[in-house]
Amino acid sequence: MTRRVPASARLETRPATADYATFYAAYVNAAPDGDIIATLEREGRATSELLRGVPESLAGHRYAPGKWSIRQLVGHLIDAERIFAVRALRFSRNDPTALPGFDQDDYMAGASFDDFPLAELIPELEAVRRSTVLQLRHITAEAWDRRGVASGAEVSVRALAWIIAGHELHHRGILRSRYLRTA
Repeated sequence: MTRRVPASARLETRPATADYATFYAAYVNAAPDGDIIATLEREGRATSELLRGVPESLAGHRYAPGKWSIRQLVGHLIDAERIFAVRALRFSRNDPTALPGFDQDDYMAGASFDDFPLAELIPELEAVRRSTVLQLRHITAEAWDRRGVASGAEVSVRALAWIIAGHELHHRGILRSRYLRTA
């Protein structure tokens, strides 16, 4: 059995720039310092609270032609977190398989998020976050620094946790500044 390492030793260390591809830097940098699991829990609650304040009459709102609706933005958060969490799981378990990227627009074209009320999508987003948090809580200290290849670039398990947090914060900012401001 692997000995548990104090949370501060494994959860508060921000990933090094060599732990992720440059295109993820904005997400990693958006996540605040501190315990990444506490961040995921706190920010997940904040996003849910914000979304619960959006009336269904605005859930189909797009801030510009060709942009996603609020429901689709939530669906994108669900899809992306699932994909990033699977990458973290596989790499934490020493899976050497290089994983493909995903095109968010292709995923959206194959999804039906606008067919469901926002009130049904929010609990799904919360369930995905809860699953991510539980998964990351049980990763060994050594596994946080394991790496794999996804989207043609090497990434560490630690970086994936910070990417998940920063990705959510990025889209929550867009929700506030572009969707709810212009609705």
